[in-house]
Amino acid sequence: SSGIGLEIANNLANRGYNLVLTARREDRLTSISKEISEKFKVKVDFISCDLSDINSPRQIFNFCNDKNYKIEVLINNAGYGIKSPFHETPMEDEEDFIRVLGTSVIALTKIFLPSMMESRNGKIMIVSSVASFSPPSSIQALYGPIKTFMNRFSDSININYNHLGISSTALCPGFTVTEFHTASGVQDEMDRVPSFLKFSAERIAKEGVDAMFAGKPICVPTMTYKILVFMLKSFPASIL
Repeated sequence: SSGIGLEIANNLANRGYNLVLTARREDRLTSISKEISEKFKVKVDFISCDLSDINSPRQIFNFCNDKNYKIEVLINNAGYGIKSPFHETPMEDEEDFIRVLGTSVIALTKIFLPSMMESRNGKIMIVSSVASFSPPSSIQALYGPIKTFMNRFSDSININYNHLGISSTALCPGFTVTEFHTASGVQDEMDRVPSFLKFSAERIAKEGVDAMFAGKPICVPTMTYKILVFMLKSFPASIL
């Protein structure tokens, strides 16, 4: 309903795709669906869900199935951050975090995969992060590790299902100007990031969608972050 997810929705609608949107905020989904539909002349439907609820992936699938929507492109984009230090965060919050950023991605991919296998065609995007290549952070202790896990999960989809015409792309953006940092309570940290390291959600979405349709297994948008990731992969951990 905002940020990279919204820009991906706009990009796909501009390509003529009908959309099924999901997020927590039903009021935002209602207005966004109407705006996208009117602007791009495509059909847009939505279901309000909280992916921290273990039942949400099945609810989303049933919604699409009941309306006979054939899902050819699956975008796994939901995410947020936890500001409090790891030792102060309740385990229930950590479990919700893992479910939204990790378990729900696996569940949605698993549940929509059979129809893609049947049609021998499907595109999957998993919005990861440059943090997946970075050393552990002093804040958001689980964020980078989960994103690393998601990159490997995306690899496993490609290894097992490329021969059936299905590809998965891990989109790994760096700092992106969205509501993410305010919602996660880390806007002060984002404000201190140099402007040359910040990019628009529209640009990230475009590079990600282009990479997905090209069947690329991983996409690090912008040359700035391509160079940074090369450095992260090349330099000794002690230096980093």
